[in-house]
Amino acid sequence: MAVKLTDEELELCRKAFNNFDKDGSGTIDVKELKAALGAMNQHPTDEELFVMIHDVDEDSSGEIEFSEFCKVIVKHKSAAAKSSDEGDTLDAFVALGGKPDKTGKISTDKLRATIKAFELTLDIDPLIREVDLDRSGFVDYAEFKAILT
Repeated sequence: MAVKLTDEELELCRKAFNNFDKDGSGTIDVKELKAALGAMNQHPTDEELFVMIHDVDEDSSGEIEFSEFCKVIVKHKSAAAKSSDEGDTLDAFVALGGKPDKTGKISTDKLRATIKAFELTLDIDPLIREVDLDRSGFVDYAEFKAILT
């Protein structure tokens, strides 16, 4: 599912963009970006500023338009959501007996019992057979993640 901005987020993006766009031109140029970052006590070099703009400047204008600014926000939001999903998967893995550094294994019997205890309508056995190829009765983090995705 593609990540989109809500109307409220779009409004916040517009406000933030307008704060950067000091001359009201509808774009953020290198001087405006430098000033805005300086106000946040960040002092990137000219080269770093160029890279920041270049990374988002899809039309090679040397400036950031609002649509480009929003795409950066969506990309960040998507990355944050993915990171959150990964965290939830790791939390579940640890709760079932795995280790926080993604090592260790969890018992497939414990996984089945947990699914049953939570009364989930998930036929877990085919998923386990698909990932536990050696039929050890245990799954590591990668296998556990594969079951959930």
